[in-house]
Amino acid sequence: MIKTHVLGFPRIGAQRELKTALERHWRGEIDAAALEQVGRSLRERHWRLQLDAGLGFVTVGDFAFYDQVANLIQLFGCEPARFGFSGEEPALARYFAMARGTPARPEQPRGQPALEMTKWFDTNYHYLVPEFDAATRFSLQPERLLAELDEALALPATPKVALLGPVSFLHLGKSHQTGFDRLSLLPELLKAYAVLLDKLAARGVSWVQLDEPILGLELDQPWRAALRQAYEQLARGEQQILLASYFGPLGENLELACSLPVAGLHLDAVRGGAELEQAARALSAERELSVGIIDGRNIWRADLDAALARLRTLRALRGGRLWVAASCSLLHVPYRLREDAGLDAELRSWLSGAEEKLAELRLLERALWADEAGPQTAADATLAQALAENRAALASRRDSPRVRLPSVAARLAGLGADADRRASPFAQRRPLQRQRLALPAFPTTTIGSFPQTVEIRAARAAYKRGELTEAAYRAAMQREIALAVRKQEELGLDVLVHGEAERNDMVEYFGEQLQGYAFSAQGWVQSYGSRCVKPPILFGDVARPRPMTVDWTLYAQSLTPRPMKGMLTGPITMLQWSFVRDDQPRAETALQLALVIRDEVADLETAGIAVIQIDEPALREGLPLRQRDWADYLAWATRAFRISAGVAADRTQIHTHMCYAEFNDILPEIAALDADVITIETSRSGMELLRGFGDFRYPNEIGPGVYDIHSPRVPAREEMLRLLRKAAEVIPADQLWVNPDCGLKTRAWPETEAALRHMVEAARELRRAQAGS
Repeated sequence: MIKTHVLGFPRIGAQRELKTALERHWRGEIDAAALEQVGRSLRERHWRLQLDAGLGFVTVGDFAFYDQVANLIQLFGCEPARFGFSGEEPALARYFAMARGTPARPEQPRGQPALEMTKWFDTNYHYLVPEFDAATRFSLQPERLLAELDEALALPATPKVALLGPVSFLHLGKSHQTGFDRLSLLPELLKAYAVLLDKLAARGVSWVQLDEPILGLELDQPWRAALRQAYEQLARGEQQILLASYFGPLGENLELACSLPVAGLHLDAVRGGAELEQAARALSAERELSVGIIDGRNIWRADLDAALARLRTLRALRGGRLWVAASCSLLHVPYRLREDAGLDAELRSWLSGAEEKLAELRLLERALWADEAGPQTAADATLAQALAENRAALASRRDSPRVRLPSVAARLAGLGADADRRASPFAQRRPLQRQRLALPAFPTTTIGSFPQTVEIRAARAAYKRGELTEAAYRAAMQREIALAVRKQEELGLDVLVHGEAERNDMVEYFGEQLQGYAFSAQGWVQSYGSRCVKPPILFGDVARPRPMTVDWTLYAQSLTPRPMKGMLTGPITMLQWSFVRDDQPRAETALQLALVIRDEVADLETAGIAVIQIDEPALREGLPLRQRDWADYLAWATRAFRISAGVAADRTQIHTHMCYAEFNDILPEIAALDADVITIETSRSGMELLRGFGDFRYPNEIGPGVYDIHSPRVPAREEMLRLLRKAAEVIPADQLWVNPDCGLKTRAWPETEAALRHMVEAARELRRAQAGS
């Protein structure tokens, strides 16, 4: 029996309807009921797409107004006590309070920061980190999930409920309580899961998908034991469980996964394909094997012939029974690409968004059924034509002259062995930079972007529509840059930025000016909450026809005597935050990107810019899931960064920025980047991330973020001062910078100015204290 399904579907809508509704709700323009109606409409539309594609199930439980992990916090009633919820507040209001923080109020004069946010494994999706301690209790609150299930049943449709599994839920959480073991909560959590499974069975749900992506990690024995304990207990109920793993091979956890008493097992055949035959033999005959053969994380059209060959082998091993799926949730790819107006017909033929991936699953299912059918029918002819079109598209991409540039290959071949080294070590560069910049102690700066106002977006949209001339557009952006510079001077910041008014996105802006990149018009994916990004499509060799940032940076510098940072995106972030070609090693593509950034650094320096920031927030995100595979990645990734910066003279100060990931386990490699200053996100973790930098004795200068820019909450000066004092306990004062966590493009000017004013006041207080001592 062949059955098709998906692990999850993009929730933002074809036109980012969810983003629009969320932001209108947060601004008070629509109430909760109107927002809920948008959610219902999106869910129904996405389920109907799955029904039309002939999938065996529609997936319920993958929808979230902000994040699927935050959904589980409410589902199991473990909202952190620090938020002070009475239980009388509407559930949606509590949900957004956890995601966005709470303002000061009489019972909580300082308010509460949002839950910490970090990367979902090695993707650019951010999840909200659960908080656990000895006082954590679980109280099942299934009303929202059951209501969504009833919506699917009313279509009518056969639902499969998808949830994060209990062990991964605990593993992905954090505890700040010394000596507390999160696994001690597992018995009580399993009771809540068991009750939920019974409720789902009572509503007629035959399958529940429990995602345990930690099976792709190197797990200590207690966590492996916890997986066995969890599924031996949950298997006692009536519910059939599909245990799902994705993002990589199971490795040493494969035997464990195949032996757990679940009714089915899903494996990622894109990133863990070498294990499939072994799993097919190890999994007992009465259990289902779900094969994630369609790539849920990239947009290249599937090679259906290769997929069918693999599936036929597996079907034979499984006695004809097989489930066929995408490798992971389709949350990570655009809604659709086949009609995207931003792409030419040839490029579109190479690509596959979520809707197209549903069609690919349908074709695979039809082909597998056709193997066992009788004489040829008209449907067989249609299938043959679809497979022929697939072959033609793959050949078009393989043979296209747009993909390879001989000049790029020649430059890589001639790259010198010392291209990744600055002229002098940091100890010699530092006094030269200090003399040139003449900054005070605890210098203040921001990460790069300032609010993307309605006026900026309107001007950009009008320019793209041809309603605004290039000269008029440049004049509009220069006015915004001048505004940002004036506000920074008034606030008293020491190192300024031009605010990036002209930039739509930190990767897209550069990619639009490079050969080898293409851009969709509607290829949006969710990064977190209402934040959506439109990843560039990196389809060919990369080259830079002309400077990309020099004119804007020089204009900003002409407005102020203070140092103005040149702002660039680093090669690894350009790589990670794009849909990357899969026809050559990623390391080679990273080197191509490093060379174009290197050229931009050289041009900025020649123009007289003294401070250049090369952002690499995605460096940690790119790590393989298993630590034994890290060394190779880190070697080529850090070399790519050093090549991009290696051209800078000693007097030029190179900054880099990293955010929303765990960095303490790669500190030697971060130090090996040899950036003069690194700025990092630390505020949501209460400077927890910074302690590792202190223990490691990070050699260069460092700016720990003192407030969370992803929340509209404005922290008080005293709160920032407290964080800075904590930072000064582990980092020498003469190495400390003062800055926000990240760029400010998503914030409004009033809250931005208020927060930065408090930040500058906190830095000045530290200077006074240092001078007094």
